[in-house]
Amino acid sequence: MKLSILIPAYNEEKTIEQIINKVQNVNLGKIKKELIVINDASKDKTKEIIQKLMKKYKNILLLNHNINQGKGAAIRTGLKNFDGDVLVIQDGDLEYNPEDFKRLIKPILDNKTKVVYGSRVLGKIRGFQILHHYIGNLGLSALTSIIYLRKISDMETGYKMMTKEVIKNINLKSKRFDFEPEITAKIIKKGYKIIEIPITYNSRSFKSGKKITVKDGFIAFYYLLKYRFFD
Repeated sequence: MKLSILIPAYNEEKTIEQIINKVQNVNLGKIKKELIVINDASKDKTKEIIQKLMKKYKNILLLNHNINQGKGAAIRTGLKNFDGDVLVIQDGDLEYNPEDFKRLIKPILDNKTKVVYGSRVLGKIRGFQILHHYIGNLGLSALTSIIYLRKISDMETGYKMMTKEVIKNINLKSKRFDFEPEITAKIIKKGYKIIEIPITYNSRSFKSGKKITVKDGFIAFYYLLKYRFFD
């Protein structure tokens, strides 16, 4: 079995080497790892750092955008090129801990589900540095639960793991941070069961590179409603 890890990256020179090393160091036993890094036209040294790491690790594929297109577009580029049986998305910063892959993939290996979300709010609340991000996420997750009739505690989580079958059965259109509500809406509408697993989380501040704003929250709200009734 192979796990494909998609890493969209934009101006992540401070963290990209650390996160790739962390991903490479996760021991998944017999499961092979494939890293697909999508450089979304970074203006810093992100691309050069990845190219250096490719000499050390032979399982990295680097894809480059000539112009910045957004997280959703970067992920869609990665989806055209992955070869694994299971897919997970890993942000290029250090907010999420790749060691959680071990627990996220277990329900899939046990044939309990084909989709697993890493929840940042199940159990002990951890890692949110920006209060309105935490409150906004709770609101969007509650809206998802209400209008899609499916309990979701963390719709906006960056850790979404699923089988190849699921992702190939979904037509994604989003280009930016509307990716999260779109993929969640379409997974639910296709009838797939989502299991949520508590994860560790250490959010960064705007000063350290956080890119999501209040505006993105309103955009997510709009797309949750849109995809409830339209494809």
